[in-house]
Amino acid sequence: MQTSFHWLDTTVLVGYFIGITLFGLWIARRIKSSSSYFLGERKFKWWIMMGQAFGTGTHAEMPVAQTGATFHLGFATIWYQWKNMLITPFYWLLAPWYRRSDRTTVGEMIEDRYGRKLGLAYSIFAIAFFVFNMGAMLQGAAKIISVATGNLISPNGVVVGMTVAFILYSFFGGLVATAYTDFIQGFMIIVLSMMLIPLGLDVVGGFEGMRQTLPDNFFQLYSDVSGLTAFTISMLAINGIVGITAQPHMMSMCATGNNERSGRIGQTYGSLVKRICTIGWALTGLIVAAMVIQEGVVLPDPEMAFGYASNKLLLPGLTGLMVASVLAANMSTCSNFMVNTGALFTQNVYKRYLNPDAVDKQLLWTGRLSGFILTLFGVAFALAIDNVLHAFLFTETIAAFMGIIVLGGILWKRANRVGATMAVIVAFGLYYVLNYMDTDQVMLVYRWKPEPFGWAMLAGFSALILFSLITKPEPKENVDAFFESMNRLTDNDIVDKLGYKPEAKEYGKDLLLVDAPGWFSKERWKGFPKRYKEDLLGFVLAWGVVVVIVGMAWGLMQLGK
Repeated sequence: MQTSFHWLDTTVLVGYFIGITLFGLWIARRIKSSSSYFLGERKFKWWIMMGQAFGTGTHAEMPVAQTGATFHLGFATIWYQWKNMLITPFYWLLAPWYRRSDRTTVGEMIEDRYGRKLGLAYSIFAIAFFVFNMGAMLQGAAKIISVATGNLISPNGVVVGMTVAFILYSFFGGLVATAYTDFIQGFMIIVLSMMLIPLGLDVVGGFEGMRQTLPDNFFQLYSDVSGLTAFTISMLAINGIVGITAQPHMMSMCATGNNERSGRIGQTYGSLVKRICTIGWALTGLIVAAMVIQEGVVLPDPEMAFGYASNKLLLPGLTGLMVASVLAANMSTCSNFMVNTGALFTQNVYKRYLNPDAVDKQLLWTGRLSGFILTLFGVAFALAIDNVLHAFLFTETIAAFMGIIVLGGILWKRANRVGATMAVIVAFGLYYVLNYMDTDQVMLVYRWKPEPFGWAMLAGFSALILFSLITKPEPKENVDAFFESMNRLTDNDIVDKLGYKPEAKEYGKDLLLVDAPGWFSKERWKGFPKRYKEDLLGFVLAWGVVVVIVGMAWGLMQLGK
């Protein structure tokens, strides 16, 4: 076992870093327009979409947080990540929403549904979301790399260095460079996350050795000792399903493929690959927990566990490769966020309010420069936070409160701008009031608790319904136009052949979740299930994969008994 960063690791790290950066810059030569920069001209194949979803959705704070939580409280903490396992099949149903909106940003989609002011308000939130998320990711990578290199590099030094790195190619390459580097880094994260497991099991004496060292509750798939009750898991799942609809990078995740199925496959199965990797991170946490007890070592911070395992278990050269893959995966994720941040500012602020007559070249450079400047705020947030798990849950929670208006606006035609505005104000306000009453402290990032979150969500949805019903509805022509787009197919090959967007029901691709109250009308049941074939088959298949993954985790926890 190595106890410091070997020269071989440095060689691998530098070589890999240079290689992935040059690859990103090489891909960047394709970028000639704002459409290429922000959306890749909607031409990505399903495998690129899958790699993009996995790479962008899997970043350094996740193995840090999961391994640290499992190291501290046991395998059942996997539900902090697996909260989205229970809602992943719904990704298949909601992915087409974003493509059918025919917009560049979710902010524009909100504007179509509720008007300009809410579109601007969402864009401000979305920019803040990206800043907070980039901060959490940068700090997460910093914790891994600092420990894995034997503390030769400070966490803050990692944050600054990584930022300079991903800006190099994302500034020029946009979403195209991001998507292709995500695809490559996804393979590296899978291989190297799993590589720690056999090496660690050999050190601690296999599952039998771990069971002799650790308490029995550390091996339970569900345990109250972990702090995750059934109520907590259900609140985390609600956090996930509502929050995912408002996450501003959903447009690039779901709407940039060459057809709707590419977006569905990418978002659903790219996410399910991450759920499998989560098993590896949790198992690594158990291994490190046994290692430190057997070796008489104390880790001052549980979130050092993943980096500690990388440093102690991997041979010279492989530690450098692990560090490089974590670094590069985070770079490509931050790149995606940087591009989306630039898109939001350009499309929803600059073009809308500052320069409505801007030509495409101006939009392209505004996107580049605004993304770069706003990324620097993410660095500042990274330098200010200590606990990555709390920061991660915070970003998902604020997305869930905004998700009330996105999900509500799709599910219910009667939702209006007054109801949406009050929903956000009530949800955010109650959440912070309840947390302040519980802690007697004014904070931006509170430790996530299910009770304040649950009450805030209930109050937010109630406000959406109540204020929408007692105030004037949205203009009928606007609502009809929005929902008409949701009922039209957008597959490139079909649209190019016909010259227009056909009704999706003619191809079995009507959407189950659009205007849920419409299910009380006879019209929605005509031709069922033929008109909803794509939704139904994909949804059932995704649930089958979920059952297999959960069964795999349960089976692993039975070993060594």
